Amino acid sequence: MASNKNCFYDDCFIINSEKASYLDLLGLLFSSKLKQRRFIDAPEQHNHRFRRRLVVFGMVLLQKLLSLVRIPLALTGIMVVTFLNLLTYNGGLLGLLLNLMKGKLVWPEKSSEMYRSMLGNVDTRVELDNNIKPGDPKYKPLLSMMASKLSYENEAFIKTVIIQHWKVFSLKFMIVFFYISFNPNLAMCLTDFEERSTTQAFMMQDTQSKRNLIVVAFRGTQPFSAYDWQTDVDISWYELKDMGKGKIHSGFMKALGMQKTKGWPKEIQQSTHQHQFAYYTLRQKLREVLQENQDARLIVTGHSLGSALAVLFVAVLMLHEEEWLLEKLEAVYTFGQPRVGDHKFGEFMIDKLRKFDVKYFRYVYSNDMVARIPPDDDTFLSKHFGPCFYFNSFYNGKVLSEEPSKNYFSWLWAIPKRMVAIWELIRAFILPYMKGPEYKENWVMITLRIMGLVTPGMSAHMPQDYVNSIRLGTLPSVHQLKRD
Repeated sequence: MASNKNCFYDDCFIINSEKASYLDLLGLLFSSKLKQRRFIDAPEQHNHRFRRRLVVFGMVLLQKLLSLVRIPLALTGIMVVTFLNLLTYNGGLLGLLLNLMKGKLVWPEKSSEMYRSMLGNVDTRVELDNNIKPGDPKYKPLLSMMASKLSYENEAFIKTVIIQHWKVFSLKFMIVFFYISFNPNLAMCLTDFEERSTTQAFMMQDTQSKRNLIVVAFRGTQPFSAYDWQTDVDISWYELKDMGKGKIHSGFMKALGMQKTKGWPKEIQQSTHQHQFAYYTLRQKLREVLQENQDARLIVTGHSLGSALAVLFVAVLMLHEEEWLLEKLEAVYTFGQPRVGDHKFGEFMIDKLRKFDVKYFRYVYSNDMVARIPPDDDTFLSKHFGPCFYFNSFYNGKVLSEEPSKNYFSWLWAIPKRMVAIWELIRAFILPYMKGPEYKENWVMITLRIMGLVTPGMSAHMPQDYVNSIRLGTLPSVHQLKRD
């Protein structure tokens, strides 16, 4: 294990699956001496009983499998998303076939305002609900969810939606794409990050609210990105003294722009010629925008991986004691958020959120699997913090201290989860007749519903049901918190 002397962390448990051979993995099952494993950086005093080693075995194996399918998965994504956009550009399947025969095929351009991501093709709605106006209790949650959904798209698409569809917004907004150096399998404090992936976010300004509202939305997991999935399933963590000695998910921190050897210095030097780090670039942009509009309020949001980045962005602002920005921060809205740290990190966040009067809304829909990982047990040490704003498959909302079936991989919930998946498939066909044509699900979402019969919780993570929950459900009040 590398010494943490002069490093930014007090303790760590870091796995580098790329250094692990399959023989190393087998040895892991028969020896508790993790310190001697070349692909693990962990102190000797950690409890390395068999169950923990079995979990590490499974996660490293999954990481290696994701590495093996990285290129095939990316190519599959390119083909699937290109085909879906071919249908859009050519007016559907019939139009595609006719244009192909006529030699007039319209080929989609990835940078155009019509090109949609995979999630954009799953749920094609871009309009805000005309019945939910500024001042309505549903307005900010819906705006946050729609912004989170929009964050998966390209710059031209985002601009078009904000300008032409979201009439409540002025032309004064900015799109910020952060290109970071990121290695989801960083093993030690001194290991260089590799340039592999991107973190994307955008920022917009609503001038129709009583006080101008600035919304920052982080993009979540891209379905065909093995790198994103490796980040999500990584169980590595760092313990940071200045965050209440909390253990925090290392992959999420790296995706936000954690520095190689310094962790989270308050200031860094960034030139326009190098890759930009998400946290530092976004913080500077916010300083500039809020200086121009001193009365504006700020909301930070995200879906899936993006929700974890939203929470950590606020956490690092608190670490750096950015009081001026935090006083303007009104709320954090997350949708399908994975667990970010342990209970000590949660205590740090609750204390700081209370200090700066920042509201935290963590929305979970039904059996969303991502909201239940990493597992909450004595092996993973992962914990959610704050109340859960939970919606069931009938879009009925209530506030709980923890979502039902808090760990996704539970045999007790195997049958109930599949029964809910069957109901969600049936609901897809009857909801448009009950609530209107805007709730009709396309064949892409129906396909995911069918796949969800085998893997319950997969389709429940899609933005579709989160948008429906806010539009159709009754938003619960935090005062309704039901304690266990």
